[in-house]
Amino acid sequence: MTFSLSKTVVSLEGEQLYTFEYAALMTETSITLVKFYAELGVIEPIGSMLHPREIARIAQIQRLRQDLGLNLVGAAMVLDMATEIAQLRAQLKVYQSDQF
Repeated sequence: MTFSLSKTVVSLEGEQLYTFEYAALMTETSITLVKFYAELGVIEPIGSMLHPREIARIAQIQRLRQDLGLNLVGAAMVLDMATEIAQLRAQLKVYQSDQF
């Protein structure tokens, strides 16, 4: 198995993007699983590349599945809810700071 570790590109926003192969290596999964997550919409690739946050999401999903025994849908839902809660907390903080 050959990994394309040097295959990275920079997005229009100046952020580093990585190959599915690199994501599989970093998350100790398979390229097939990374592609499966992309096909299901669990991660959002940019073409055939991944933003570091998507690689982190794969790792988080794997931990939730292994540590808590969640299925893929459950793990994705937990991460989506955690993101939404963080966004709501940030909005609430801005709202509260505007009140004083």
